[in-house]
Amino acid sequence: MSSTRATASHIAHLRLVAQSLVHSAPSHPRDAARNMLAMQAQDFAAVQMAVGARVPASTAHDVRAAFEAGEIVRSWPLRGTLHLTTAEDLPWLLALTRQRLVASAATRHAGLGLDDSTFEHAREVVHGKLTGGHTATRKALLDAFEEAGIDTSGQRGYHILWYLGVAGTLCLGPLEKSGQAFALLDEWIRDPRCLERDEALGELARRYFVGHGPATERDLAWWAKLPLKDVRTGVAVARSDLTTLESEDTTFYLAPDLEDHLGALGRSAPSGALLLPAFDEYLLGYTNRDAVLAAEHSSRVAPGGNGVFQPLFVINGRVEGTWRRTNPGTVTVFPFGLVSASTATKARRSGGQLGHFLGSNLKVELADPTAAT
Repeated sequence: MSSTRATASHIAHLRLVAQSLVHSAPSHPRDAARNMLAMQAQDFAAVQMAVGARVPASTAHDVRAAFEAGEIVRSWPLRGTLHLTTAEDLPWLLALTRQRLVASAATRHAGLGLDDSTFEHAREVVHGKLTGGHTATRKALLDAFEEAGIDTSGQRGYHILWYLGVAGTLCLGPLEKSGQAFALLDEWIRDPRCLERDEALGELARRYFVGHGPATERDLAWWAKLPLKDVRTGVAVARSDLTTLESEDTTFYLAPDLEDHLGALGRSAPSGALLLPAFDEYLLGYTNRDAVLAAEHSSRVAPGGNGVFQPLFVINGRVEGTWRRTNPGTVTVFPFGLVSASTATKARRSGGQLGHFLGSNLKVELADPTAAT
């Protein structure tokens, strides 16, 4: 592994390229998901837009078709939060993180009166309802649990589904009119990858740093909710596929060809404007977000500090505002400060790709910088 030095701005520009936000992007949603390994996905509409931002020619219909085809899925492989992955990657990711995820939820489950016998009963209900290629919405499964005598009140229903997802019994794949439906993981995922633990740790490190780099070992430990010891084992396995750079006595890992890809773009591409959805990996893929977001603006991106993140307006690799649909044909950007004429022009141009993805013509307006988001 070679090593170079970099500024925060350079790190941000490299991440734009690594995440396929300014480089020649994947041509299909499954390829974007494969490059990212996993994308935070509790907001289903937002994660579809996140995929679309990395596949410029795609539409929301293309992303939904990838779900229908069983190419991409959602489950809880990382941090106990819904993530989107390719179908073949989900089983080995779950195998790698399952033990720690279940242990971290033990106190909460005990407080809800959920134990092994309850989970096993629920598993039997799920197999009875879904075996044979059947699918069911969340409501249908919760109704089935109740009919079988399993109380789903309060948060019990959610945590039962969460546990069965983490355990690899079910996953979210096909679409229904009311939303994404559950299927048995072993039936829905037809060609799963199976990796030994050290091999999986190496694959995790390689894929995360290639798709998110430059990033640190601590970023990956937080992202995957694994101990640093495991992360360092993964880095050791993947070391021949990674390089490093240094910034303020911190070591970042990245793909060896990432600098070349950024250099080939010249100065113009990273300086453009992006409208990224809420919970996008460009911000949430790291425990330390200083390279792309000034600390004084954190409360604008996640008001109240309750884990709910706003859509991002990105200029030159930095998060410089938030945005929202203020009516069906208009996106309003709420910049953090006064913007130049060139930035305003870039902002107004940035709605084209999002509009193409959503199938509508979008006009981008800039709010007064003092407006609340």
